[in-house]
Amino acid sequence: MPNAHVTVHTEAGIDRVEPELHGHFAEHLGRCIYDGIYTDDSVEAEGFREDVVDLLDDLEMPVLRWPGGCFADDYQWEDGVGPAEDRPRRRNLFWGQGREMVPEESNRFGTDEFLGFCERIGAEPYLAVNVGSGDPQEATDWVEYCNYDGDTELADRRRANGHEDPYGVRYWGIGNENWGCGGNMGPEQYAGEYRQFATYIGSMDGLMLDDDLELIGCGFSNHEWNRRFMEDMTDGIWLSDMQMDHLTLHHYYGRTMSTLEGDDDDYDDFLAGALALDDHVERIAGTIEATASTRNVGVIVDEWGAWHTEADPETGLEQPGTVLDALSAAVVLDVFNDHADVMTMSNIAQTVNVLQCLVETDGDDAFARPTYRVFDLYAPHKGNEAVTTSVDTPARELDDGDELPLVGASASVADDGEVYVTATNLDTRAAHTVEFTVEDATGENVDASVLFEGQEPDLVVDADNADDFAAEDLDVSVDGDGTVTAELEPATVAGISVY
Repeated sequence: MPNAHVTVHTEAGIDRVEPELHGHFAEHLGRCIYDGIYTDDSVEAEGFREDVVDLLDDLEMPVLRWPGGCFADDYQWEDGVGPAEDRPRRRNLFWGQGREMVPEESNRFGTDEFLGFCERIGAEPYLAVNVGSGDPQEATDWVEYCNYDGDTELADRRRANGHEDPYGVRYWGIGNENWGCGGNMGPEQYAGEYRQFATYIGSMDGLMLDDDLELIGCGFSNHEWNRRFMEDMTDGIWLSDMQMDHLTLHHYYGRTMSTLEGDDDDYDDFLAGALALDDHVERIAGTIEATASTRNVGVIVDEWGAWHTEADPETGLEQPGTVLDALSAAVVLDVFNDHADVMTMSNIAQTVNVLQCLVETDGDDAFARPTYRVFDLYAPHKGNEAVTTSVDTPARELDDGDELPLVGASASVADDGEVYVTATNLDTRAAHTVEFTVEDATGENVDASVLFEGQEPDLVVDADNADDFAAEDLDVSVDGDGTVTAELEPATVAGISVY
Protein backbone atom coordinates (compact mmCIF):
# COMPACT_ATOMS: atom_id res chain seq x y z
CA MET A 1 0.00 0.00 0.00
CA PRO A 2 1.58 3.33 -1.02
CA ASN A 3 2.29 5.72 1.82
CA ALA A 4 3.70 8.52 -0.35
CA HIS A 5 2.27 10.02 -3.53
CA VAL A 6 4.03 12.07 -6.19
CA THR A 7 1.96 13.93 -8.77
CA VAL A 8 3.74 15.40 -11.78
CA HIS A 9 1.84 18.32 -13.28
CA THR A 10 3.23 18.17 -16.80
CA GLU A 11 1.39 21.31 -17.95
CA ALA A 12 2.58 23.41 -14.99
CA GLY A 13 5.96 24.41 -16.31
CA ILE A 14 8.47 26.21 -14.09
CA ASP A 15 11.33 27.03 -16.48
CA ARG A 16 14.25 25.41 -18.27
CA VAL A 17 16.64 23.42 -16.11
CA GLU A 18 19.83 25.18 -17.07
CA PRO A 19 22.65 22.62 -17.44
CA GLU A 20 24.80 24.99 -15.36
CA LEU A 21 22.73 24.00 -12.31
CA HIS A 22 24.92 20.88 -12.26
CA GLY A 23 28.17 22.88 -12.09
CA HIS A 24 31.30 22.37 -10.02
CA PHE A 25 33.99 24.24 -8.12
CA ALA A 26 37.77 23.73 -7.81
CA GLU A 27 40.07 25.66 -5.49
CA HIS A 28 43.78 25.62 -4.66
CA LEU A 29 43.11 23.74 -1.45
CA GLY A 30 44.51 20.44 -0.22
CA ARG A 31 44.56 17.90 -3.04
CA CYS A 32 41.87 19.41 -5.26
CA ILE A 33 44.26 20.85 -7.88
CA TYR A 34 47.61 19.21 -7.23
CA ASP A 35 47.26 15.40 -7.13
CA GLY A 36 43.60 15.84 -8.01
CA ILE A 37 43.23 17.60 -11.36
CA TYR A 38 46.91 18.12 -12.07
CA THR A 39 50.20 16.41 -11.32
CA ASP A 40 53.72 17.18 -12.41
CA ASP A 41 54.37 13.42 -12.56
CA SER A 42 51.55 12.70 -15.01
CA VAL A 43 52.36 10.78 -18.19
CA GLU A 44 49.78 13.04 -19.85
CA ALA A 45 51.71 15.77 -21.62
CA GLU A 46 49.62 18.66 -20.35
CA GLY A 47 49.97 17.60 -16.71
CA PHE A 48 46.33 16.64 -16.17
CA ARG A 49 45.44 13.36 -14.49
CA GLU A 50 43.99 11.43 -17.39
CA ASP A 51 41.89 9.21 -15.11
CA VAL A 52 40.26 12.28 -13.55
CA VAL A 53 39.74 13.86 -16.98
CA ASP A 54 37.97 10.70 -18.18
CA LEU A 55 35.61 10.60 -15.18
CA LEU A 56 34.69 14.27 -15.43
CA ASP A 57 34.36 14.13 -19.21
CA ASP A 58 31.90 11.24 -18.87
CA LEU A 59 29.84 13.36 -16.47
CA GLU A 60 29.51 16.16 -19.07
CA MET A 61 30.29 18.85 -16.52
CA PRO A 62 28.66 22.10 -17.72
CA VAL A 63 30.67 24.72 -15.81
CA LEU A 64 33.67 24.84 -13.47
CA ARG A 65 34.45 27.68 -11.05
CA TRP A 66 38.07 28.61 -10.21
CA PRO A 67 40.44 29.64 -8.52
CA GLY A 68 38.32 30.04 -5.39
CA GLY A 69 36.94 30.39 -2.87
CA CYS A 70 38.95 32.36 -0.37
CA PHE A 71 42.06 31.68 -2.44
CA ALA A 72 40.70 33.93 -5.21
CA ASP A 73 40.95 37.13 -3.15
CA ASP A 74 44.67 36.74 -2.55
CA TYR A 75 45.53 35.41 -6.04
CA GLN A 76 47.41 37.39 -8.68
CA TRP A 77 46.60 35.77 -12.01
CA GLU A 78 49.80 36.94 -13.73
CA ASP A 79 51.83 34.76 -11.34
CA GLY A 80 50.29 31.73 -13.05
CA VAL A 81 50.98 32.39 -16.74
CA GLY A 82 54.09 31.98 -18.85
CA PRO A 83 56.85 29.36 -18.64
CA ALA A 84 56.35 27.22 -15.54
CA GLU A 85 59.98 27.57 -14.47
CA ASP A 86 59.62 31.36 -14.38
CA ARG A 87 56.50 31.46 -12.24
CA PRO A 88 57.00 32.74 -8.68
CA ARG A 89 56.23 30.61 -5.66
CA ARG A 90 53.75 32.52 -3.49
CA ARG A 91 51.90 32.20 -0.20
CA ASN A 92 48.53 30.50 0.02
CA LEU A 93 47.10 32.77 2.67
CA PHE A 94 43.91 30.88 3.47
CA TRP A 95 44.63 27.24 2.70
CA GLY A 96 47.55 25.06 1.67
CA GLN A 97 48.47 22.30 -0.73
CA GLY A 98 48.45 18.54 -0.17
CA ARG A 99 47.36 16.66 2.90
CA GLU A 100 50.16 18.44 4.73
CA MET A 101 48.50 21.79 3.85
CA VAL A 102 51.75 23.60 3.03
CA PRO A 103 50.69 27.28 2.82
CA GLU A 104 52.48 27.88 -0.47
CA GLU A 105 51.39 28.06 -4.10
CA SER A 106 53.72 26.89 -6.88
CA ASN A 107 51.60 28.49 -9.64
CA ARG A 108 52.29 25.48 -11.85
CA PHE A 109 48.53 25.33 -12.46
CA GLY A 110 47.39 28.74 -13.68
CA THR A 111 45.01 30.38 -16.11
CA ASP A 112 46.06 28.55 -19.28
CA GLU A 113 46.15 25.20 -17.49
CA PHE A 114 42.69 25.76 -16.00
CA LEU A 115 41.15 26.91 -19.26
CA GLY A 116 42.85 24.04 -21.09
CA PHE A 117 41.37 21.65 -18.55
CA CYS A 118 37.92 23.12 -19.17
CA GLU A 119 38.40 22.58 -22.89
CA ARG A 120 39.39 18.97 -22.27
CA ILE A 121 36.27 18.15 -20.25
CA GLY A 122 33.88 20.37 -22.20
CA ALA A 123 33.07 22.72 -19.29
CA GLU A 124 32.41 26.46 -19.40
CA PRO A 125 34.95 28.27 -17.20
CA TYR A 126 33.81 30.58 -14.41
CA LEU A 127 36.61 32.80 -13.07
CA ALA A 128 36.46 34.64 -9.74
CA VAL A 129 38.50 37.86 -9.75
CA ASN A 130 40.48 39.21 -6.81
CA VAL A 131 38.47 41.98 -5.16
CA GLY A 132 39.74 41.58 -1.60
CA SER A 133 43.39 42.42 -2.26
CA GLY A 134 43.34 43.20 -6.00
CA ASP A 135 42.16 46.12 -8.08
CA PRO A 136 39.99 46.72 -11.16
CA GLN A 137 42.99 47.00 -13.49
CA GLU A 138 44.27 43.56 -12.51
CA ALA A 139 40.82 42.09 -13.09
CA THR A 140 40.27 43.88 -16.41
CA ASP A 141 43.70 42.78 -17.61
CA TRP A 142 42.71 39.20 -16.86
CA VAL A 143 39.59 39.55 -19.02
CA GLU A 144 41.72 41.04 -21.81
CA TYR A 145 44.29 38.24 -21.58
CA CYS A 146 41.57 35.60 -21.79
CA ASN A 147 39.17 37.11 -24.29
CA TYR A 148 40.66 39.82 -26.53
CA ASP A 149 41.46 39.01 -30.15
CA GLY A 150 43.30 42.23 -31.03
CA ASP A 151 46.88 43.43 -31.02
CA THR A 152 47.73 44.29 -27.40
CA GLU A 153 50.52 43.15 -25.15
CA LEU A 154 48.17 40.94 -23.11
CA ALA A 155 46.54 39.32 -26.14
CA ASP A 156 49.99 38.71 -27.61
CA ARG A 157 51.14 37.25 -24.30
CA ARG A 158 48.30 34.72 -24.42
CA ARG A 159 49.33 33.78 -27.94
CA ALA A 160 52.96 33.44 -26.87
CA ASN A 161 51.79 31.16 -24.06
CA GLY A 162 50.25 28.80 -26.59
CA HIS A 163 46.65 29.86 -27.15
CA GLU A 164 46.18 31.76 -30.40
CA ASP A 165 42.42 32.24 -30.15
CA PRO A 166 40.64 33.98 -27.28
CA TYR A 167 39.20 31.65 -24.67
CA GLY A 168 35.85 33.45 -24.61
CA VAL A 169 35.33 33.21 -20.86
CA ARG A 170 31.75 34.28 -20.21
CA TYR A 171 31.32 34.03 -16.42
CA TRP A 172 33.23 36.45 -14.15
CA GLY A 173 32.67 36.51 -10.42
CA ILE A 174 33.35 39.87 -8.77
CA GLY A 175 35.10 38.51 -5.69
CA ASN A 176 34.25 35.72 -3.29
CA GLU A 177 32.69 35.87 0.16
CA ASN A 178 33.54 39.55 0.37
CA TRP A 179 31.45 39.67 3.53
CA GLY A 180 34.09 37.33 5.05
CA CYS A 181 37.48 36.11 3.82
CA GLY A 182 37.21 38.38 0.77
CA GLY A 183 37.66 41.53 2.83
CA ASN A 184 35.10 41.47 5.69
CA MET A 185 33.13 44.14 3.86
CA GLY A 186 29.78 45.55 4.77
CA PRO A 187 27.13 45.44 2.07
CA GLU A 188 27.47 49.10 1.13
CA GLN A 189 31.26 48.83 0.93
CA TYR A 190 31.02 45.79 -1.33
CA ALA A 191 28.44 47.55 -3.51
CA GLY A 192 30.97 50.32 -4.08
CA GLU A 193 33.70 47.82 -4.90
CA TYR A 194 31.39 45.92 -7.23
CA ARG A 195 30.45 49.07 -9.14
CA GLN A 196 34.10 50.01 -9.58
CA PHE A 197 35.17 46.58 -10.82
CA ALA A 198 32.10 46.18 -13.05
CA THR A 199 32.65 49.61 -14.59
CA TYR A 200 35.97 48.50 -16.07
CA ILE A 201 35.24 44.82 -16.71
CA GLY A 202 31.77 45.53 -18.07
CA SER A 203 33.01 48.24 -20.40
CA MET A 204 34.98 45.61 -22.35
CA ASP A 205 31.70 44.23 -23.68
CA GLY A 206 31.47 47.10 -26.14
CA LEU A 207 34.35 47.58 -28.58
CA MET A 208 36.80 44.94 -27.38
CA LEU A 209 34.82 41.69 -27.12
CA ASP A 210 32.53 39.83 -29.48
CA ASP A 211 30.88 37.79 -26.72
CA ASP A 212 28.88 39.17 -23.82
CA LEU A 213 30.28 38.82 -20.33
CA GLU A 214 28.08 37.73 -17.44
CA LEU A 215 29.07 39.38 -14.16
CA ILE A 216 28.33 37.72 -10.86
CA GLY A 217 27.81 39.55 -7.58
CA CYS A 218 28.75 37.99 -4.26
CA GLY A 219 25.76 37.51 -1.97
CA PHE A 220 25.42 36.04 1.50
CA SER A 221 23.24 33.64 3.45
CA ASN A 222 22.49 36.64 5.69
CA HIS A 223 19.57 38.04 3.74
CA GLU A 224 19.59 41.42 5.46
CA TRP A 225 23.12 41.86 4.10
CA ASN A 226 21.81 41.00 0.62
CA ARG A 227 18.95 43.48 0.92
CA ARG A 228 21.28 46.33 1.88
CA PHE A 229 23.73 45.42 -0.88
CA MET A 230 21.05 45.32 -3.56
CA GLU A 231 19.43 48.52 -2.38
CA ASP A 232 22.78 50.27 -2.61
CA MET A 233 23.38 48.73 -6.03
CA THR A 234 20.01 49.88 -7.34
CA ASP A 235 20.21 53.40 -5.93
CA GLY A 236 19.38 55.57 -8.92
CA ILE A 237 19.69 53.83 -12.30
CA TRP A 238 23.10 52.20 -11.96
CA LEU A 239 21.97 48.61 -12.17
CA SER A 240 20.00 49.17 -15.35
CA ASP A 241 23.03 50.79 -16.98
CA MET A 242 25.77 48.39 -15.89
CA GLN A 243 26.05 44.66 -15.57
CA MET A 244 25.04 42.37 -12.79
CA ASP A 245 23.66 39.19 -14.23
CA HIS A 246 23.69 36.88 -11.21
CA LEU A 247 23.83 37.04 -7.40
CA THR A 248 25.31 34.22 -5.34
CA LEU A 249 25.02 32.58 -1.98
CA HIS A 250 26.84 29.66 -0.31
CA HIS A 251 25.25 26.82 1.62
CA TYR A 252 27.16 24.21 3.62
CA TYR A 253 25.53 21.80 6.04
CA GLY A 254 26.58 19.03 8.45
CA ARG A 255 29.33 21.09 10.07
CA THR A 256 28.76 19.56 13.52
CA MET A 257 28.21 15.96 12.39
CA SER A 258 30.79 13.22 12.04
CA THR A 259 30.29 11.16 8.91
CA LEU A 260 31.37 7.98 10.65
CA GLU A 261 29.92 8.48 14.14
CA GLY A 262 26.48 9.91 13.37
CA ASP A 263 23.22 8.10 14.15
CA ASP A 264 19.78 8.17 12.53
CA ASP A 265 18.79 11.37 14.34
CA ASP A 266 21.96 13.04 13.12
CA TYR A 267 21.17 11.89 9.60
CA ASP A 268 17.72 13.50 9.80
CA ASP A 269 19.17 16.81 10.98
CA PHE A 270 21.81 16.67 8.27
CA LEU A 271 19.30 16.14 5.47
CA ALA A 272 17.08 18.88 6.88
CA GLY A 273 20.13 21.14 6.68
CA ALA A 274 20.46 20.37 2.99
CA LEU A 275 16.75 21.01 2.45
CA ALA A 276 17.08 24.42 4.16
CA LEU A 277 18.63 25.68 0.94
CA ASP A 278 15.10 25.88 -0.45
CA ASP A 279 14.30 28.76 1.90
CA HIS A 280 17.57 30.55 1.14
CA VAL A 281 16.90 30.43 -2.61
CA GLU A 282 13.39 31.78 -2.10
CA ARG A 283 14.65 34.61 0.09
CA ILE A 284 17.50 35.76 -2.13
CA ALA A 285 15.21 35.58 -5.17
CA GLY A 286 12.69 37.66 -3.26
CA THR A 287 15.35 40.26 -2.50
CA ILE A 288 16.29 40.45 -6.18
CA GLU A 289 12.67 40.81 -7.21
CA ALA A 290 12.06 43.56 -4.66
CA THR A 291 15.16 45.60 -5.51
CA ALA A 292 16.03 44.87 -9.15
CA SER A 293 12.70 44.32 -10.81
CA THR A 294 13.85 46.05 -14.02
CA ARG A 295 16.77 43.68 -14.55
CA ASN A 296 16.88 39.91 -14.84
CA VAL A 297 19.35 38.83 -12.14
CA GLY A 298 19.66 35.07 -11.66
CA VAL A 299 20.47 33.17 -8.47
CA ILE A 300 23.69 31.16 -8.29
CA VAL A 301 24.63 28.87 -5.40
CA ASP A 302 28.31 28.70 -6.25
CA GLU A 303 29.44 26.78 -3.18
CA TRP A 304 27.32 24.10 -1.56
CA GLY A 305 27.56 20.67 -0.05
CA ALA A 306 28.31 18.57 3.01
CA TRP A 307 31.04 19.76 5.35
CA HIS A 308 31.61 17.33 8.20
CA THR A 309 33.84 17.35 11.27
CA GLU A 310 36.28 15.07 9.44
CA ALA A 311 37.00 17.90 6.99
CA ASP A 312 39.76 19.51 9.00
CA PRO A 313 41.73 22.44 7.49
CA GLU A 314 44.89 20.74 8.70
CA THR A 315 44.23 17.72 6.47
CA GLY A 316 43.07 19.46 3.31
CA LEU A 317 39.33 19.39 4.07
CA GLU A 318 39.10 15.75 3.07
CA GLN A 319 36.21 13.68 4.37
CA PRO A 320 34.83 10.21 3.57
CA GLY A 321 32.44 9.90 0.65
CA THR A 322 29.20 8.23 1.76
CA VAL A 323 25.70 7.34 0.64
CA LEU A 324 24.33 9.89 3.10
CA ASP A 325 26.18 12.75 1.43
CA ALA A 326 24.90 11.56 -1.95
CA LEU A 327 21.33 11.63 -0.61
CA SER A 328 21.86 15.26 0.35
CA ALA A 329 22.99 16.04 -3.20
CA ALA A 330 19.72 14.60 -4.52
CA VAL A 331 17.82 16.81 -2.07
CA VAL A 332 19.66 19.90 -3.33
CA LEU A 333 19.30 19.07 -7.02
CA ASP A 334 15.54 18.69 -6.50
CA VAL A 335 15.51 22.15 -4.90
CA PHE A 336 17.26 23.55 -7.96
CA ASN A 337 14.69 21.97 -10.29
CA ASP A 338 11.87 23.46 -8.23
CA HIS A 339 13.47 26.92 -8.54
CA ALA A 340 14.44 26.68 -12.21
CA ASP A 341 12.64 29.98 -12.81
CA VAL A 342 15.19 31.92 -10.74
CA MET A 343 18.30 29.74 -10.60
CA THR A 344 20.96 30.00 -13.29
CA MET A 345 23.94 28.03 -11.93
CA SER A 346 25.30 26.08 -8.99
CA ASN A 347 28.76 24.78 -8.09
CA ILE A 348 29.18 21.90 -5.64
CA ALA A 349 32.26 22.03 -3.42
CA GLN A 350 34.59 20.62 -4.56
CA THR A 351 35.37 18.66 -7.71
CA VAL A 352 38.19 16.36 -6.59
CA ASN A 353 39.31 15.13 -3.13
CA VAL A 354 37.98 18.07 -1.09
CA LEU A 355 34.68 18.20 0.86
CA GLN A 356 31.75 16.67 -1.07
CA CYS A 357 33.86 15.90 -4.10
CA LEU A 358 32.59 13.82 -6.98
CA VAL A 359 35.94 12.20 -7.75
CA GLU A 360 38.59 10.94 -5.33
CA THR A 361 42.19 10.01 -6.07
CA ASP A 362 44.28 7.56 -4.09
CA GLY A 363 47.76 7.07 -5.50
CA ASP A 364 47.35 5.80 -9.04
CA ASP A 365 43.61 5.24 -8.60
CA ALA A 366 40.81 7.69 -9.38
CA PHE A 367 37.21 6.73 -8.74
CA ALA A 368 33.67 8.10 -8.64
CA ARG A 369 32.10 8.84 -5.29
CA PRO A 370 28.40 8.21 -4.53
CA THR A 371 27.64 11.91 -5.17
CA TYR A 372 29.00 11.44 -8.71
CA ARG A 373 26.36 8.73 -9.20
CA VAL A 374 23.60 11.14 -8.16
CA PHE A 375 24.77 13.77 -10.64
CA ASP A 376 24.80 11.10 -13.33
CA LEU A 377 21.29 9.94 -12.41
CA TYR A 378 20.00 13.53 -12.51
CA ALA A 379 21.67 14.35 -15.83
CA PRO A 380 18.52 13.77 -17.95
CA HIS A 381 16.94 16.84 -16.28
CA LYS A 382 19.53 19.13 -17.88
CA GLY A 383 17.96 21.21 -20.64
CA ASN A 384 14.43 19.97 -19.90
CA GLU A 385 11.58 22.11 -18.67
CA ALA A 386 11.09 21.67 -14.92
CA VAL A 387 7.46 21.10 -14.00
CA THR A 388 5.57 21.40 -10.74
CA THR A 389 5.61 18.29 -8.59
CA SER A 390 3.27 17.71 -5.64
CA VAL A 391 4.59 15.33 -2.99
CA ASP A 392 2.32 13.87 -0.31
CA THR A 393 4.74 12.27 2.10
CA PRO A 394 5.04 11.23 5.72
CA ALA A 395 7.36 13.40 7.77
CA ARG A 396 9.39 13.03 10.94
CA GLU A 397 9.47 15.66 13.66
CA LEU A 398 12.98 16.79 14.56
CA ASP A 399 14.30 17.87 17.94
CA ASP A 400 14.10 21.55 16.94
CA GLY A 401 10.42 21.25 16.09
CA ASP A 402 10.90 21.23 12.32
CA GLU A 403 9.83 18.31 10.17
CA LEU A 404 11.80 16.29 7.65
CA PRO A 405 9.73 15.08 4.67
CA LEU A 406 10.72 11.47 4.17
CA VAL A 407 10.17 11.37 0.40
CA GLY A 408 11.22 14.09 -2.02
CA ALA A 409 10.89 14.40 -5.78
CA SER A 410 11.16 16.68 -8.80
CA ALA A 411 10.36 16.28 -12.47
CA SER A 412 11.04 17.70 -15.91
CA VAL A 413 9.76 17.28 -19.46
CA ALA A 414 11.99 16.90 -22.52
CA ASP A 415 11.25 18.42 -25.93
CA ASP A 416 9.96 15.07 -27.17
CA GLY A 417 7.50 14.83 -24.27
CA GLU A 418 9.43 12.31 -22.19
CA VAL A 419 8.94 12.94 -18.48
CA TYR A 420 11.81 12.35 -16.09
CA VAL A 421 11.12 12.03 -12.38
CA THR A 422 13.72 11.78 -9.63
CA ALA A 423 12.66 10.65 -6.18
CA THR A 424 14.58 10.24 -2.95
CA ASN A 425 13.80 8.24 0.17
CA LEU A 426 15.34 10.48 2.81
CA ASP A 427 14.35 7.99 5.50
CA THR A 428 17.48 6.11 6.51
CA ARG A 429 15.44 3.74 8.71
CA ALA A 430 12.55 2.43 6.59
CA ALA A 431 11.38 1.78 3.05
CA HIS A 432 8.50 3.73 1.51
CA THR A 433 6.17 2.67 -1.26
CA VAL A 434 5.68 5.61 -3.60
CA GLU A 435 2.91 6.07 -6.14
CA PHE A 436 3.74 8.31 -9.12
CA THR A 437 0.97 9.94 -11.14
CA VAL A 438 2.21 11.67 -14.29
CA GLU A 439 -0.56 13.77 -15.78
CA ASP A 440 -1.40 12.92 -19.40
CA ALA A 441 0.94 9.91 -19.41
CA THR A 442 -0.25 6.44 -20.33
CA GLY A 443 2.63 4.62 -18.69
CA GLU A 444 3.14 2.44 -21.74
CA ASN A 445 6.89 2.99 -21.63
CA VAL A 446 8.59 3.25 -18.24
CA ASP A 447 12.26 2.86 -17.43
CA ALA A 448 13.46 3.09 -13.83
CA SER A 449 16.78 2.85 -12.03
CA VAL A 450 17.86 3.21 -8.43
CA LEU A 451 20.96 4.05 -6.44
CA PHE A 452 22.21 2.62 -3.14
CA GLU A 453 19.79 -0.28 -2.60
CA GLY A 454 21.03 -2.42 0.29
CA GLN A 455 23.79 0.04 1.24
CA GLU A 456 24.08 1.68 4.64
CA PRO A 457 24.01 5.48 4.82
CA ASP A 458 27.52 5.61 6.29
CA LEU A 459 29.04 3.22 3.75
CA VAL A 460 32.30 4.80 2.58
CA VAL A 461 33.51 4.59 -1.00
CA ASP A 462 37.04 3.52 -1.90
CA ALA A 463 38.88 2.36 -4.99
CA ASP A 464 37.83 -1.26 -4.44
CA ASN A 465 34.09 -0.78 -3.96
CA ALA A 466 33.41 2.32 -6.11
CA ASP A 467 31.62 0.35 -8.84
CA ASP A 468 29.15 -1.02 -6.26
CA PHE A 469 27.48 2.40 -6.07
CA ALA A 470 26.41 2.43 -9.72
CA ALA A 471 22.70 2.56 -10.62
CA GLU A 472 20.68 -0.64 -10.91
CA ASP A 473 17.31 -1.39 -12.47
CA LEU A 474 14.34 -0.57 -10.24
CA ASP A 475 11.27 -2.80 -10.26
CA VAL A 476 8.07 -0.82 -10.76
CA SER A 477 4.46 -1.67 -11.43
CA VAL A 478 2.25 0.26 -13.85
CA ASP A 479 -1.52 0.38 -13.43
CA GLY A 480 -3.96 0.63 -16.30
CA ASP A 481 -4.31 4.37 -15.79
CA GLY A 482 -0.56 4.87 -16.10
CA THR A 483 0.18 5.20 -12.38
CA VAL A 484 3.66 3.94 -11.51
CA THR A 485 4.38 2.40 -8.12
CA ALA A 486 7.80 1.65 -6.69
CA GLU A 487 9.18 0.66 -3.33
CA LEU A 488 12.14 2.79 -2.35
CA GLU A 489 14.40 1.13 0.17
CA PRO A 490 15.94 3.27 2.93
CA ALA A 491 18.37 5.95 1.75
CA THR A 492 17.87 5.43 -1.97
CA VAL A 493 17.49 7.67 -5.02
CA ALA A 494 15.45 6.72 -8.08
CA GLY A 495 15.21 8.01 -11.62
CA ILE A 496 12.07 7.16 -13.61
CA SER A 497 11.43 7.93 -17.29
CA VAL A 498 7.82 7.94 -18.47
CA TYR A 499 7.05 8.35 -22.18
